[in-house]
Amino acid sequence: MRDAATVLHLDADAFFAAVEQRDKPSLRGKPVLVGGIGGRGVVSTASYEARRHGARSAMPMSRARRLSPGAAVLTPRFAAYAAYSQVIMGVLRDLTPAVEPLSIDEAFADLALAPGDVGDPEDVAARVQARVTELTGLTVSVGVGRSKLVAKIASDLRKPGGVVVVRPEDEDHVLLPLDVRTVPGVGPATQGALERLGVRTVADLRRQPLDTLTMTLGEAHGTGLYLMSRGLDDRPVVTTSERKSAGAERTFAVDLRGKDLVLSAVDDVVDEALQRLERHGGAARTVVAKVRYADFSTVTRSVTFPHPTASESELRDAARRAVLAAGVVEPVRLLGVAFHALSSHAQLALDLDAHLFDAPRRAVVGEHDHVGGRLAVADADRPTDGADVTGNDTPDEEPTGPRGEGDAGPRGDDAVRDDDGVQEHDAGPTLPDGSTAPDGSTAPDVDDVVAGLVADDARLVGAEKAVVGRPLGGSAVGRLLEESNARPGLDVEHATLGRGWVVHVRGREATVRFETALTPPARSRVLDLDADPLVLVEPVGVTPPSAGPSAGPSALRGDG
Repeated sequence: MRDAATVLHLDADAFFAAVEQRDKPSLRGKPVLVGGIGGRGVVSTASYEARRHGARSAMPMSRARRLSPGAAVLTPRFAAYAAYSQVIMGVLRDLTPAVEPLSIDEAFADLALAPGDVGDPEDVAARVQARVTELTGLTVSVGVGRSKLVAKIASDLRKPGGVVVVRPEDEDHVLLPLDVRTVPGVGPATQGALERLGVRTVADLRRQPLDTLTMTLGEAHGTGLYLMSRGLDDRPVVTTSERKSAGAERTFAVDLRGKDLVLSAVDDVVDEALQRLERHGGAARTVVAKVRYADFSTVTRSVTFPHPTASESELRDAARRAVLAAGVVEPVRLLGVAFHALSSHAQLALDLDAHLFDAPRRAVVGEHDHVGGRLAVADADRPTDGADVTGNDTPDEEPTGPRGEGDAGPRGDDAVRDDDGVQEHDAGPTLPDGSTAPDGSTAPDVDDVVAGLVADDARLVGAEKAVVGRPLGGSAVGRLLEESNARPGLDVEHATLGRGWVVHVRGREATVRFETALTPPARSRVLDLDADPLVLVEPVGVTPPSAGPSAGPSALRGDG
């Protein structure tokens, strides 16, 4: 363990919504919801103004709209988030070469490996904050501790825009009173198991014997929480890491009923998952299927091969068997397929050589109980009978009515609130959760690391899912705006009025606000697309709030 607070954790505050408010001055200080815009869309990020009304990430968009009816609902703009992320990660890399991005808006930095003397952790954290705001206009929260665990917890204690430094001698004072849910890895299922032991705070967790935790949570998870409750975490900040999984999932506009329809949908999800797998090694040993039913209950099943395989037919067949092992008897709302234990090497097994093996080649079907750490195993040729069904520790979408019907709510129209307070609706067809954002390509100057973070960010992936039968499609940048490719929030340009963003399009009539990050807030204007054509364009990128000279990297390190 380190003897000083030298691990910094940066977390951008309400990142996607903050970028939208930065680029769209008329939305600053107002509630914003970013995510799937269809009737079954899910919130990727809610601005703090929307959170005050009860809206939050991972919530069905229809419910968030009911909680915050005045919120602007925007489709994600992948290129814009990548551009801002690039700048934020650059601020950390100007400080130290040891930067480990966790996602597009979150990263660790090792201050002990910074060249020169960075100064006190409070000072360097404040300088990082100031530099990010200077370059982007966004706020970030920063935590510093002697471990990743403590730094990550610290960054969340005073959001938004907070700085918390926890020195080794202060760890118990800070950590022990906290709710046990602040410990990474404690989600709803684990929390329920711990509550049955009377554990509600980190102090309660620390009082539990190791054998009690391992018997309750499984060997690995129990041991991990035992160490974390004591602040013991010696994981280094690593600048590169191997990809652990690749996958895809889709929420459907209408629940799927019947095994044949579900299996057809699985094939479409597998197609997208295989594309991601190809970017991360091409072979996998374990295939995990996720099935969410209409009542929002979620079941996962896995198929594990003796060796990694790159065979598309084997991986596809494994996904289908894993879904069937989940017992598809209820209407299905969401399907997901993920490949784990990735590898660039695969063992090729030819059918004509099958007689050379003492036993037929087979995969193992199982379900992991994330609370108990158990693995139910069965032959690959038959589904697991009577296996325990438990949720994982990832928050699921919340039901808002019996059997999920409550999330239908208001119809899934694109809507933002105009300056006069009148809510405007797109009268066009409802879009599924997940049409690919037309500006989905990343900006040319975004490095591969950030581009990969954008491509694999679960919040963005969830917002771009296509409904079965609807192609993902490509970028519409450079095309004329029309009702079929219009999404609220996308960037457009007019020959004389300049840049703006789409409020909505009805037929050949478009409502647009012509504003950028450096202009005053604009009111909506209605244009006839035949007389005033608009072109879909890439986001303008990151424009610093001030045009004055910027401080160089030495300002972050405290030199001079």
